[in-house]
Amino acid sequence: MTPASILILAGRRPGAVDALAEAHGVADKCLVPVAGRPMLTHVLEAAAQSGVGRIIVSSHHDALDRDLADAIVDRLGGRLSFVPAADNLADSVLAVAEEAGFPLLVTTADNCLLTPATIVEIGAEAARLGAAAGVALARREDVLAAHPRGQRRFYEFSDVAVSNCNAYWIGDRAALRAAEAFRGGGQFVKKPLRVLRAFGPINLLRFRFGLGPIHHIFRRISRRLKVDVAPLLVSDGATAIDVDNERSLRATEQLMARRALVNPRPSFHESPAESGAADESRLALTP
Repeated sequence: MTPASILILAGRRPGAVDALAEAHGVADKCLVPVAGRPMLTHVLEAAAQSGVGRIIVSSHHDALDRDLADAIVDRLGGRLSFVPAADNLADSVLAVAEEAGFPLLVTTADNCLLTPATIVEIGAEAARLGAAAGVALARREDVLAAHPRGQRRFYEFSDVAVSNCNAYWIGDRAALRAAEAFRGGGQFVKKPLRVLRAFGPINLLRFRFGLGPIHHIFRRISRRLKVDVAPLLVSDGATAIDVDNERSLRATEQLMARRALVNPRPSFHESPAESGAADESRLALTP
């Protein structure tokens, strides 16, 4: 199932300077170059190729469309819009609720390895489980198979260990109440006090320490939130590797190079000659 809209969160934490953006001399993390293009453009490409009708980018950066300086902006035309970001994930989602179509997929600008196939898979998994809302997760073995150093954070449940893919499914307007669980950010338990009220203390402890099977714990959280939220397990472990630092940036570029070798085709903004030169440089990357 393809979502009607995709919201890409490209904001910044209040009062914080992103170390990766600073190291690369750009104003915002979403502009950090990944494989020669601003990281946000890779997510825009995946969204565009998925067939979604509406793509919304939420950012604190004025004139981001101009500063991207990438042909994908013109290519998307009226399908793409930029809106001001709020100070947290939940409020940024709620801010676009009136203009976004449902189902809505929420993801982040650093989710550079997201593919059109995974976007469709997330929707299909939500439909299979009959979930009003969902959190995309990848199994540890799939993440490590994609790249052994790409991701180091895993949530341990009694039946599976998973990593967050920074992608959230909201099936309809009523399911927006699930966004409250993400007010502290995509990593649910990084700042537990912010999500304590949403999850409840017992559910938060169960989630944090994996006290039970994953679907059982999500059912308990669903009762607390009064909306059916499911874990949506995706097959591509690379989806859990977001660009947070130089280590994950290098891992992401290596995986992009591998994908280009498996499925070589010129990008819409490259000539065939430029694409061939890019493939030669990719071959030099360490797998």
